[in-house]
Amino acid sequence: MTSTADHVTSIDRLRARDFPRQRAVDGRVASGPGFHVADLRASEDFWDADPARVEEVLEEFEAELGALVQALTLRWGAPAVLDLTDSLERSAMGEPVPPPLDTLCGYVPELHIWHVDGRWVGLGVGQGGRELPFQLLVAIGEEGTI
Repeated sequence: MTSTADHVTSIDRLRARDFPRQRAVDGRVASGPGFHVADLRASEDFWDADPARVEEVLEEFEAELGALVQALTLRWGAPAVLDLTDSLERSAMGEPVPPPLDTLCGYVPELHIWHVDGRWVGLGVGQGGRELPFQLLVAIGEEGTI
């Protein structure tokens, strides 16, 4: 398992990275104009998993998210919490949703958001479907896009 310190290092590297002019994927990082989204950690798939195992992994990911939120709160102050339900509803109705929220809202219910050095940093846990892995992810975007 990756440590909180390793996650913070990954977040700092991503914060320093320039945004590309067009969407691109580089390993576990998806980027586009004004944003980056990266998996800090992903679980196994749950195609034939025991529901108790799924719950155990979710609790593990939520605990890891909690530790990371606590570490970044010490550094940057308390985060805002962005509920992505509204973005999901707008997307479902065909209304525009800015990237990367347009993608994230389909599998991440909420993001813990900090505003740092002209960019926002968001952390969350998501799952694209009941059989799919849980993901601990970070999203970074240009200030003013959320």
